[in-house]
Amino acid sequence: MDLTPRHTVQPAVASVAQANEAIRALVDSRAGQDWSATESATYEVLLIEWAAATRPDGSDIIEAA
Repeated sequence: MDLTPRHTVQPAVASVAQANEAIRALVDSRAGQDWSATESATYEVLLIEWAAATRPDGSDIIEAA
């Protein structure tokens, strides 16, 4: 009996690359400066999106508040 999964979900490379670029752009734009509460919240959301994009099975995804 073959128990190999027929359909495996792989992270979307474009989504990972887009999340990486968005994080990099935000961090680079604020280098050496204090972050506002909005910028900190944006960074947190981008990290959550990156984490979701890199999960192979979509498990343990945290919903942003």
